[in-house]
Amino acid sequence: MMKYNLTTVVTEFLFSGFPQFEDGGLLFFILLLVIYMFIVIGNLTVVFAVRMDSRLHNPMYNFISIFSFLEIWYTTATIPNMLSNLISKHRTISMTGCLLQMYFFHSLGNSEGILLTAMAIDRYIAICNPLHYSTIMTPQLCAQLSAGSCIFGFLVLLPETAWISTLPFCGPNQIHQIFCDFEPVLRLACTDTSMIVIEDVIHAVAIIFSALIIIISYVRIITVIMRIPSVEGRRKAFSTCAAHVGVFLMFYGSVSLIYLRFSATFPPILDKAFALIFVVLSPFFNPIIYSLRNKDMKIAIKKLLCFKMFTASAG
Repeated sequence: MMKYNLTTVVTEFLFSGFPQFEDGGLLFFILLLVIYMFIVIGNLTVVFAVRMDSRLHNPMYNFISIFSFLEIWYTTATIPNMLSNLISKHRTISMTGCLLQMYFFHSLGNSEGILLTAMAIDRYIAICNPLHYSTIMTPQLCAQLSAGSCIFGFLVLLPETAWISTLPFCGPNQIHQIFCDFEPVLRLACTDTSMIVIEDVIHAVAIIFSALIIIISYVRIITVIMRIPSVEGRRKAFSTCAAHVGVFLMFYGSVSLIYLRFSATFPPILDKAFALIFVVLSPFFNPIIYSLRNKDMKIAIKKLLCFKMFTASAG
């Protein structure tokens, strides 16, 4: 902090959520580091497997590879800073750093949510309108949906982040969380905190709206699948959607724990645990789900690993 016109002006924030992990700080550090490494390596494997196998060059796998790529940066926005705070006594972050962390974390999360919606629509067309799938989901439309998800995800958070950057912070600077998030930061602003309610409503409406689109799509998909006379046909159709449904449930389930609880309060340690789940759950299980539940992906990953081993031995 610094003194300015006899008023304390906050220039950095202090994370107060980490002392609860101090007893096992090193253990938590090692565990979180291993999880982060797995997230990066696992999702990169999915990205390269899709890019290097020509059989996977279609809209569904293109969306999966982009989603995996976003997952890497989604966790990178918060976990490295968490790792530093677990082993450091100076658990601070600058005002600019906090705003950037919030912006990139939520922009990447928004992009993933929109991309999951595009993936649900893709599966809907593939199963409910298969004869026209290739003419509807063209490479151009696939590229537009992918790019549009990222562009919109980043643009929609700009006004909110810019607004927060103009708020006066002149009192307490302790963020009662393990990373910078909208509500904990807004509670520190030296202004009317009723704006937090507006923020909660905006986030809740956006989450519920996108989740409803996905749910409606999959309800319709399941209805169509159940009409398929062949057992093998139903099994194959379900298998192509099971991975997407799993990722959707984990992503929106963890989001709901944080942003759809409204006035409900939890003990501090449980609150931090929910935040950690929100950050790592979907990125951690994403490569597992897509590699274990998908035969084509397993083959592509094996080819990728064999190629790496061959190039390493040749070198």
